[in-house]
Amino acid sequence: MKQLMKNIAKSEVLTLKEQVSYQEGQVVSKTLAQNDALSITLFAFDKDEEISTHESGGDAFVTCLDGVGKITIDGMDYELHEGESIVMPAKHPHAVYGKEQFKMLLVVVF
Repeated sequence: MKQLMKNIAKSEVLTLKEQVSYQEGQVVSKTLAQNDALSITLFAFDKDEEISTHESGGDAFVTCLDGVGKITIDGMDYELHEGESIVMPAKHPHAVYGKEQFKMLLVVVF
């Protein structure tokens, strides 16, 4: 059986950026769903924190929920502000950096 959503209220209006908290000097993540086809995770990056360059087996769709983040794909930098999104393509090296405190929703489709 596929795992359903977790760590989040159901049948309730909520604000995603309030579902994960900043922690000094850390990248905080909260998994909302994880299975063979899909991964949904909330992240909160403190300023200057990062996830270093890596590749994913799926297309990674990022939406900025708060602050400003820098997304690097194939060595090219993109700045993401609240409400903006970008897709980091599968099998391409990418990294995420908090230019200031930065929250994002990550949906990976495998």
